[in-house]
Amino acid sequence: MPSQTVDALIEGGKATAAPPLGPALGPLGVNIGQVISKINEKTSVFKGMQVPVKVVVDTVTKTFDVTVGTPPASALVKKEAGVEKGSGSPKLEKIANIRIEQIIKIAKMKEGSLMGKDLKTRVKEVLGTCFSMGIMVEGNAARDTIREVEAGKFDAQIKIEKTELTADELKELEMQRKRLEEELKTKRANFEATAKSIIAAMVGKPRGQIKAKLIEAGIPTSLIEELLPVETAGAAATGATPAAAPKAEAKKEEKKK
Repeated sequence: MPSQTVDALIEGGKATAAPPLGPALGPLGVNIGQVISKINEKTSVFKGMQVPVKVVVDTVTKTFDVTVGTPPASALVKKEAGVEKGSGSPKLEKIANIRIEQIIKIAKMKEGSLMGKDLKTRVKEVLGTCFSMGIMVEGNAARDTIREVEAGKFDAQIKIEKTELTADELKELEMQRKRLEEELKTKRANFEATAKSIIAAMVGKPRGQIKAKLIEAGIPTSLIEELLPVETAGAAATGATPAAAPKAEAKKEEKKK
């Protein structure tokens, strides 16, 4: 059966006969309107996201089959949570909260690419992704929600594959996200002030020693790397931080004289 394949990346639910699909499908003699309609039907759940689509056309019968890929689970989690990126310190900083229904929705979307043999196991896989991104689920750290899933707390929702939220529930989640965002700004400002104070008080100390002190103070690793410069070759040789390296070099020059 002779066939030709058209691959394209389109926005979920918004495929049109314009490039790249129209010009690629036109020469194949297939009903472009029907293909576009089928693509939009299959990708409607990915609105606002770029989705890989494959259209296989039988060049004799002019029939076609549409296969839709899915974005990574992390991208789907970010979309559901309304955030652009995950937390730089997921254990310390939680950036959003989503509901179990949204987890079930993602688990269903990724059914063909997750390892789990059933929906409950796949839900736990998605929760693992949430934990690594600093996304809470049902108001708890995702790792705790995994334990609740194992204990059967969400069996009813998983059994009926509940994925929809009410307008009020969505509104509440958005309010929680904004609240967490403000709390993180305040927390980060406090961490930054503490870190800068420690760094200033330990000028001339080895970088490793300063870093250990910052970790002891509970400063997130991402902020430590941002505020604590990497040692230069000269500083590493003297065991001093970059800020103290010039002083070390000056002492060497004095000894030479």
